[in-house]
Formats: sequence, C-alpha cells, structure tokens
Amino acid sequence: MNRVYTFNAGPSAMPIEVLETAKEQMLCYKNSGMSVLEMSHRSKDYDEIINNAESNLRKLMNIPSNYKVLFMQGGASSQFAMVPLNLMKTKKADYVVTGAFAKKAAKEAEKYGEVRVVASSADQNFNYIPDLDSSIFNDDSDYVHITSNNTIFGTKISNFPKTKTPLVADMSSNILSEKVNVSDFGLIYAGAQKNMGPAGLTIVIVREDLLGNVMAIAPTMFDYKTIADNDSMYNTPPTYAIYICGLIMEWLLSIGGVEEIEKRNHKKADLLYGYLDQSKLFKAVVKKPADRSIMNVTFVTGDKDLDAKFVAEAKEHGLIGVKGHRSVGGMRASIYNAVPFEAVKALVDFMGEFEKNNL
Repeated sequence: MNRVYTFNAGPSAMPIEVLETAKEQMLCYKNSGMSVLEMSHRSKDYDEIINNAESNLRKLMNIPSNYKVLFMQGGASSQFAMVPLNLMKTKKADYVVTGAFAKKAAKEAEKYGEVRVVASSADQNFNYIPDLDSSIFNDDSDYVHITSNNTIFGTKISNFPKTKTPLVADMSSNILSEKVNVSDFGLIYAGAQKNMGPAGLTIVIVREDLLGNVMAIAPTMFDYKTIADNDSMYNTPPTYAIYICGLIMEWLLSIGGVEEIEKRNHKKADLLYGYLDQSKLFKAVVKKPADRSIMNVTFVTGDKDLDAKFVAEAKEHGLIGVKGHRSVGGMRASIYNAVPFEAVKALVDFMGEFEKNNL
C-alpha cells in the first residue's frame, strides 16, 4: 500500500497513529466486545470515550470551568444560524467579513436581526485582513463574529480584536493549531474535519452566561442550553467521529500539546512561504506575512494553464489536493496539524523541480 501526501482542505489528513489505533479497535473497542460503531451512546464504555475527549480538549486549550464543551452535528454552517438564534438578544450583531464562510455566516444571521458588517476585505478578494481596531465595534451589539482562519483565501487573524461584547469565532480551520486564550471569547465553534477528526462533528465552546437566551422560534436542537444540559446526549451524537476526535486529542497530548504542534506548524509554513517568496514562478496570494494562514497556503503562477499542469503533475508525484478553490484559482496547500513536515518538504522539492522545468 502506497499512501500519498494529502493537502486537502477538508476532510483532511489524519495522524497515522490515530488511524492505526482506529484500525486495531475497529472490531472490538478494548474489552467491550464490539466496535464503537455498534456501541450505545448511553453505555458505560461510551461515557468513557466522550468524557475523555472533552477532558483532553479542556487540557489542550486550557478551557475554563465556566465554559461548556458541546459535541454537535450539522457542521460549522449550522452554527451560522445557531449563534444568532442563541445570542441575538437585542437583534443586533457586528460581523467581520474576511472570506466566503464569514460572508455566509453574516448572510445567515440577517434572518434573525440586524447584521452590521464593521470590516471587510471583499474589495481585494479577501487576500488580506482588515484593521480590527476596537473603535469599529458597536457597544450595543449582542456579539462580534469573526472567522479566525479563512480556508479558501489563505488568511488568518493574527491579533484578535478587543471587544466589549462577546467575541464569537469560527475556528474551523485553525483550532488547536496555535495557542489561544479561550477567556477572550464568548463562544468558539469549529467543524472537526480539519484538525480534530472526521466530518460530521462540530465542537462548540461556549461561556455559561450566554446560555438560556434562545429565540422562541429556534428548534429544540438549536438551543445550546438543551445540548449543554444533556451533556451532548439530547439525541444520538456522532459517536464514531467523537471517538476519533478523542484519539486525536490523545495524540496531541502525547507529542507535547498545542505548544509543540504550534512549533511544528510554523516550521512547515515557514518552509513553504520561504520558497514562495524567493520563487520566480510561484507567488503567494497573501502578501502581508502577518495575514498569512499557517494552515492554508494559497499560491499561483499567474498562468491558468500552468497552474493546471502543476496540479496534474503534483498528483502523479503523490501530492494530492493542491488545486485552489475556484474563487481564488491557482493552488492551495492545506498543511493542518496531521500533515507531516516531510509532506511539505516533498511539495517544496517538487515545486522547485517544476519551476526549473517550466521557466
């Protein structure tokens, strides 16, 4: 079996150690006599799985005790509606629009109240992060919504804004990649399929004082308090996805936690951006270093035919998923936590060879 290096934007690369453990436990989880896929979510064995997953996530992110951790379905896109349904008390919210998903989040929230776009980088096709000085935010907003990392466009917010109202962050594509102070946020949400596990699981980290204010029109399953009060077990949660998520938390702890993975991530990103900045053929889409994502690196040659040739030849060399999103074009290398340094080194080596042959 020959495994390729995957740079997919999501579902993304998984740690080999996690895949091996899942393989070993597929038919029988510990002494349960059954697969996790067959296990009741109300069983003692599954209690251990979900409780350990939450406990280890709390350790990794140093989540304070006055925050709830919710394991949910529906993807981050469901949170575009759940956030306003739960937090829009006065029907006013500030949104920072720095990419496609931030734009979708703002549009969805418009169904439930007044959305004020206080900053946007749409004027340059989202290739930078606008100024987020605290003066741009409204004191009467129920919350401020940001997208910390923009998967499609390859930008990230390096310095989180200071806000008087709760700060809400979609961290789907960079959660657990760098240290963050959870206390700076009222709510954090993230789809799991980038850094935390397989598709089908969404994690919400929410401060307890923000619970219990859901709009009357909200479905029961869209009430954070319902999920919190039932320990994420109001209905059957995505059990296997949570199990894999738990294994990834164990893997992260085993290598030194977020502090260590942050070092590894910067090393990978520095290698790739370093090559792009000296290349005569490839150019990084995001010019300002502080705005560059260390998870999603976007780049182009300036020639669509040459871009397509690169993507095709990269696949032949076992480098998968480097085609850029249609709204940006070119290429994108998603170098999430589980993508090893060797994969990025192989990509950079191939880029050098391709450049030599195509200049």
